[in-house]
Amino acid sequence: MACMRSVLPRATLRGLALLGSILFAGEIMTEPALAADQPVDVELVLAVDVSYSMDLDELALQREGYIQAVTSAEFLNALKLGPNGRVALAYVEWAGVDEQKLVVDWTLVDGPASARTFATAIAEAPLRRVYRTSISGAMEFSAALFDNNGYRGLRRVIDISGDGTNNQGPLVEVTRASLVSRGITINGLPLILKEPAGSMLDIEQLDVYYEDCVIGGPGAFVIPIRSKHEFADAIRTKLVLEVAGVKPPPEMLVRFAAGEKRISCTVGERMWMERWGN
Repeated sequence: MACMRSVLPRATLRGLALLGSILFAGEIMTEPALAADQPVDVELVLAVDVSYSMDLDELALQREGYIQAVTSAEFLNALKLGPNGRVALAYVEWAGVDEQKLVVDWTLVDGPASARTFATAIAEAPLRRVYRTSISGAMEFSAALFDNNGYRGLRRVIDISGDGTNNQGPLVEVTRASLVSRGITINGLPLILKEPAGSMLDIEQLDVYYEDCVIGGPGAFVIPIRSKHEFADAIRTKLVLEVAGVKPPPEMLVRFAAGEKRISCTVGERMWMERWGN
């Protein structure tokens, strides 16, 4: 498995964007597309954690990061590098296994005006917080959004942003395997903003958990956020990589032996059981 572990400096980001013509030809969707489906470079679901472990300031900061990213010059320049010059975006908020909401439906983004429309829709939605953390539920809900959405992407990507481990719903590793087998790539944006507390359900190595248990598919990567001031840059970097279809250079990838696990993918479920017993 390969993953990218740190936020790129601005100069490197611009350099990667210039490589955007290197699209992953092997990631073309295998499912038959309807004749009316509009071709795009990528169908991208932004799946954002709104569980109670996120305080209101963090939720607002996270949302503002996405608003800034989709209207940034770097993102808009990356749009031009694909063969179609446009992408389809959807914005989802998630928490427990039955707590997912499509906040902004599929939107064709092909330039500044449509990017502003998408960003405005995010900004105008009321902030919400919900109980529990089901990454697997977010994966399944997001994957279903690709069906009959009116777009035909060269790639299908789900971007999972969150600050905790899976503690409800299907096993995250099994769910990941199912989605990857359908040609979906899963990228991760773990939020490591607080020191783990003994009374909480946090783990110290959330980025490792995301690398070993959450992300998957060709070119999947993780960008951890360790402080609030990194939000905007990290989200912008991530979107440029996803939209341009750029493969990070080898020196920025960390490779692990197949099957090697550094952390249990059921650690979240175990911690919940030990504390709550159900």
